[in-house]
Amino acid sequence: MTKETLFGLSLFPYLGFLWFLTRSGKTPRLALIGFYMTLVFVAVTIPAGIYAKVKYGAELANVDWLHGSAESFLTLSNILVVLGFRQAIIQTQQSSNDQKKTHPDQPLQTE
Repeated sequence: MTKETLFGLSLFPYLGFLWFLTRSGKTPRLALIGFYMTLVFVAVTIPAGIYAKVKYGAELANVDWLHGSAESFLTLSNILVVLGFRQAIIQTQQSSNDQKKTHPDQPLQTE
């Protein structure tokens, strides 16, 4: 199996992952946007790879400016995922602290 075929086939499990994340309704919105941004990275990387091959006769990884530009979309998606989960952790901690302040004698309620 070629790496291109494997790359194409890997999209199906990832789309299933996105479907379950979206359907669960429990993923922080910003993190979910970050996971979807990974598809933008893929959509940018494919034509960039073709351009690198046609214009420079090289693999995308060997054309630094083009490779770096494409990878910036992956970096952006990773930042969004991290910020989304960070925001969710902060909100959970704040609601936990608020619950302790309003009901100090009761055990914390978890979902």
